[in-house]
Formats: sequence, C-alpha cells, structure tokens
Amino acid sequence: MTTPEPQPSDREPAEPAQSTEPADGTEDGTASTGSAAASDSAESSAGPEYPAAAGPAPAGPPAAASAGPEPGYADRVYRSTSGLVGGALILGLACWLGVDALLVGEGDAPWLALAALLFIVPLVAAYTLVPAVYANEDRLRVRNPFRTIVLPWGQVSSLRSGYTNEVFSEAGAKYQLWALPVSLRARKRAARRLPQVSDRAAPGAGASRGGVERAGTDGSMDELRELHERNAGEAHAQGEASVRWAYEIIAPSLAGAVLLAVLLALD
Repeated sequence: MTTPEPQPSDREPAEPAQSTEPADGTEDGTASTGSAAASDSAESSAGPEYPAAAGPAPAGPPAAASAGPEPGYADRVYRSTSGLVGGALILGLACWLGVDALLVGEGDAPWLALAALLFIVPLVAAYTLVPAVYANEDRLRVRNPFRTIVLPWGQVSSLRSGYTNEVFSEAGAKYQLWALPVSLRARKRAARRLPQVSDRAAPGAGASRGGVERAGTDGSMDELRELHERNAGEAHAQGEASVRWAYEIIAPSLAGAVLLAVLLALD
C-alpha cells in the first residue's frame, strides 16, 4: 500500500513574516534597541527607590532656626523674706487654734472659730505671702495684697524710694511695692559702711553703687531702674497697663467678717 504524495494547493502559500529585528545593525535595529533600552529604563524607574550613593548632604537650615524665636528670660522675683517667715508663723498659730476650737469647742465656739478663720487667714496671707514683684525685659508685674498691676516698661514713668518703694505710671497712677519694704535701719547701716568701702577701694575707683553699701531693697530698686532704662524705649516693652483685683482674697475675708458680725450680734 502506497502513501499518497501531498498535492500542491491551489492557494499561494503565505509569505513568511519578515523579522522586525534585522541581524545587522540597521536603522530599524538601532531604533528597536533604543526602544528596548527606554522600556528597561522605564521599568527600572517604576521600581522601588533605593537611597542614593553616599555623598555630601545638602546644606539645610540649622535645627535651632526651625524651633521659632528663643524664649525670653525668666522673671526676676522680689519678695520679702521676713514677710514670708512671719506670715507662715502667724498662719500656723491661727490654724492650730482655729482647728482646735472647731473640734473640741462647745456651743457657738466652732462657728466663731470658722468665721474667724475665714476672716483672718486670707488677710494674713494677703499681707505676708502674696506680695511679690516680677520683672523681665518686657514688663513689671506688681502683686500687692488686694490687686495685681501689670505695667509694660514703656508705661512706667519712674521708680522712687522714700519711706516706701513706689512705681509711677505714665498716666500718673502710683502703686506701692509691698514686696519691697523700706528698712530705715538697713539704710543707716549701709550708710555707715560706705566710708569704709570707699577707703578700701583703689584710688580713683570710687564706691560701687550696687555693692555692700546698698540696703537690700534699695539694691533691688536699682535693678528695676536699670531694667526700666534699658527697655522703656523698646518695641517689645510697649502695651497697656492693667489692674486686676484679688477677689479670691476679698470674697472669703468679707464672708468671714459678715458671719463673725452676725454671730457676735446674736450672742
């Protein structure tokens, strides 16, 4: 049995597809190679990014520059040490007697003790523990027994020392500095030391104004005057003066006084 031979087809055989990539480096081949390179480059750029090679880092602003303006100096605080010690002793004694009357007292004694504590404790604290003077480059804050005064240095006219230490505003108001009491005895003692300091000083040097010859509160007033002279004309030391009453002291003391008066009137 013989195998029939394939007969030629009536249709023309299809021409083989021409290769789009010539073997030789023709123009088409060059373009194809460039296209392939561009495709590889695009694929590589779409992948994950890796850190660049080590090299000098670009210079940037210093860390302190992004932190904003530097904070101002802290307040200088002036207080009376003798006032703090005396106030603490008086308050301790008053609380001891008052609490004892509240616990063991009979009749109206506990109510009288409560009224007395409400009346006395805020007043003692107001005149001994509360007074303070705070000063910085911008303003002077005076905390007196019943009110707090804030004066930007531009609003301060002068600081004067007589029998009391006082500050005068540009509007003509006068405020006493309760935290800086004047001691005439300390002034006399400082005046007696002044010739001795002058004799020990070098010829022509003169006596130091802020040395041991200045009384304690007078030296504090000198520091406040220096702050005023240095900052009164600065832009950051301008503003409006303000006064705030200490209702947290006035209210309980007034309530205690009313309660004490009512209890005494009923006896």
